[in-house]
Amino acid sequence: MPKIAFIGAGSTVFAKNLLGDILSFPELSGSTISLHDIDAERLRTSEVVAHRVAASSAARPTIEATTDRRRALDGADHVITMFQIGGYKPSTVVDFEIPKKYGLRQTIADTLGIGGIMRGLRTIPVLLDLCRDMEALCPDAWLLNYVNPMAMLCWAAGRATSIKSVGLCHSVQGTAEQLARDIGVPIGDINYLCAGINHMAFYLRFERRTADGVEDLYPLIRRVVEEGRVPAWNRVRYDVFTRLGYFVTESSEHLSEYVPWFIKRDRPDLIERYNIPLDEYITRCENQIAAWEMTRQVLEDENVALPVERTHEYGSYIIHSLETGTPRVVYGNVPNKGLIDNLPEGACVEVPCLVDRNGVQPTYVGPLPPQLAALMQTNINVQALTVEAALTGRRAHVYHAAMLDPHTAAELDLDQIYALVDDLIAAHGDWLPPLS
Repeated sequence: MPKIAFIGAGSTVFAKNLLGDILSFPELSGSTISLHDIDAERLRTSEVVAHRVAASSAARPTIEATTDRRRALDGADHVITMFQIGGYKPSTVVDFEIPKKYGLRQTIADTLGIGGIMRGLRTIPVLLDLCRDMEALCPDAWLLNYVNPMAMLCWAAGRATSIKSVGLCHSVQGTAEQLARDIGVPIGDINYLCAGINHMAFYLRFERRTADGVEDLYPLIRRVVEEGRVPAWNRVRYDVFTRLGYFVTESSEHLSEYVPWFIKRDRPDLIERYNIPLDEYITRCENQIAAWEMTRQVLEDENVALPVERTHEYGSYIIHSLETGTPRVVYGNVPNKGLIDNLPEGACVEVPCLVDRNGVQPTYVGPLPPQLAALMQTNINVQALTVEAALTGRRAHVYHAAMLDPHTAAELDLDQIYALVDDLIAAHGDWLPPLS
């Protein structure tokens, strides 16, 4: 049975869901589960929950918990990362509040934008340290990364380490399920091909097989717009769809801050028209913190049933396929080594991947529609320069990344961008790598 290390297991609810998925497979039910976190209290809760999940799943894993990361990694076959560097306070608050002083508003700030740049800078060094530990302690293990900013982290790990890794997100399968509901077609009947970059991949095909052949389902998605049935929370994506001709994977609140068109300080009408939830991630974090103590008590209470249901996360399927050879196709974030012709070589792309005993094997997509590739390139520019800053320690590249960020550049002039970067670097202090 494999050893599976959960790094950042204090993310208790997410760890619970992944563990339930893993232990649902009989071939994995006796795995060694090594839980790691730097927060001993949250780690203790996750350990209790892990035993409860095992009991609910009728599984018999070996469960261990440690604040020693190297111990968790030692001899691991699979490593799952799910941590957040700097936490809600101070780092996330800094990423929102300082830009606000310049009139720059955000929704999530974990993938792109000035918040995504800062999160990337403080997270890449930690991920690379973990990979170096893996090179010493479990060099053949697969790294399954759930940490954002996904593309920046996977790009940096691919450049700077020898570890086999894949970045995992649920936006591809999650959005497909949302679209299925919008058009009234069971998700089980739908086939799709999706490709691009994380949080900005597009469905190149969205279809189903019928007695008469293959039916393109995009006309049904267009009908949602024509009939005025666009969900209020999804107006940004549907508008972009009508203009680009393809539907994007990540949510409207995310997409609104990856492009220069929707969030503008002198256009409150746009915020209202597109129903954009400014500071949404701050609100989400505060609600989760306020509810944590009650959530913890429920999770730990043996007298309260603990539901364990399979999720749509890819992690458990990948581990099962690697261990058993069962072939599956998942969507993974991997280096662009000849996979998408009109995106830069080496950039992190999200494509279909075949998984079996041979590993996670990305599949060739070819060229994307030119308007999609052009839009993605605006985000890839920021990712590339942030990775360069993290790997070289060159402060100039942080400025360059912010200068080329679509949302930041649309709102601020060059002097403001430089001042904002300086303020953020000063506020984050030792959370960031040395920059000169």
